[in-house]
Amino acid sequence: MRIALGLALVAALLWMPAGCRRGKKGAEAASGGPRFATTVHMGDPRSAGQLVSGFHDIEDNAWRWTARKFAVDVGTPPGAAQNGAILEFEFTVPQPVIDQLKSVSVSASVDGNVLPPESYSQPGTYSYKRDVPAALLGKESVRVAFELDKAIPPGPADQRELGVVASSVGLKAK
Repeated sequence: MRIALGLALVAALLWMPAGCRRGKKGAEAASGGPRFATTVHMGDPRSAGQLVSGFHDIEDNAWRWTARKFAVDVGTPPGAAQNGAILEFEFTVPQPVIDQLKSVSVSASVDGNVLPPESYSQPGTYSYKRDVPAALLGKESVRVAFELDKAIPPGPADQRELGVVASSVGLKAK
């Protein structure tokens, strides 16, 4: 009985991934290619294709340092072309950034349309949230470009330009 149950379980596990792959390929073929995720998690190596510029390697399987300028492609959520969406950038301003720069200001643009900036003068975890008008979300994906007013320049200890520690970027349906 246990052997039959074990064989059934193995057969089910082998069958499920194959079924999932067929479904995904079908969806990609129908849309003309893979659809971008609406939220890009920095710790997910599969998201690397959506990171356009300004992101450093994954650290602690969870986050990435940014440069002063960085950009990501995100998919638009269902209904966003009619209702708009909310851009959410989850990040941390580490103590060394505040120690060296005193404050940092984050601004973003969606396909070149500038959104209001926000400044941070204390270390901590933050969520930069901005409404994105429906008129900007008529395509399957958009490019979200971020810019910091300043960043830690490369130095002897770390050759990278360091801005903030990014956790995720996404568009949420309204």
